[in-house]
Amino acid sequence: MLKFRSLYSGSSGNSLLVKTEYTNLLIDAGVSCKKIETALSLSEINPSSIDGILITHEHTDHVQGLGTLAKKYDIPIFVNKKTLEAMPKQKEKINEKKINLFTIEEKFEINDLKIKPFSIPHDAANPCGFSIFKDNKKISIATDIGHMSNGIIKNLEGSNFLLLESNYDPQILMYSRYPYQLKTRIAGPRGHLSNEAAGKTISYLMDSGLNQVMLGHLSKESNFPELAYKTVIEELISSNKNSNSISLSVAARDKISKEFSI
Repeated sequence: MLKFRSLYSGSSGNSLLVKTEYTNLLIDAGVSCKKIETALSLSEINPSSIDGILITHEHTDHVQGLGTLAKKYDIPIFVNKKTLEAMPKQKEKINEKKINLFTIEEKFEINDLKIKPFSIPHDAANPCGFSIFKDNKKISIATDIGHMSNGIIKNLEGSNFLLLESNYDPQILMYSRYPYQLKTRIAGPRGHLSNEAAGKTISYLMDSGLNQVMLGHLSKESNFPELAYKTVIEELISSNKNSNSISLSVAARDKISKEFSI
């Protein structure tokens, strides 16, 4: 059994849940502790049963509730050294004995799960995505990606399920209320991934067996769930892929998703 659920996903906060018969794992804690407690309750998960929290990077929308949640329930944290040092306010709340450092591109284990962190291009200290393995099944988490690289693609190949960033539509971003500097950052090589780029990535990965995708980390100001979905489907069709052969969904900003079995 390998299951996935999005608790929160978007530019305002991110937290994801991966579970097996023996393990409950969070990826990021980018909303308040109370909100995560509520989402876990709706998922019938006791926060004290969380076996670890994986951290992608130190931006607030990924670590806002981390320190409080980890301290309250004595949860182990898995993070790379540069990211840990880049979030001092969260670090000071966490029991030092509960901090587990990993090295990007080196696999480690949490109970019955094998985890491989991989580097992503984003304007943070040492950001990463994760591939999570169990029983020849593979879930990958890849958000906050300024541009798709061969290295990321290589890590995503062979995924059965992928949570992939589909952050913005270029036209909507251009005319959004964001200041010019922020628009440039979002669309830059260390910013975020567009709907079109997400579609091209999914199209390519379908050849390696990908059949379940959730689009995530959508911008509140420069995207819409329906547009992200439509753009990806159009990319699949233009690449001569059968869009009916893949399960495609969009993660809600403030509502838990259904549970996916991989």
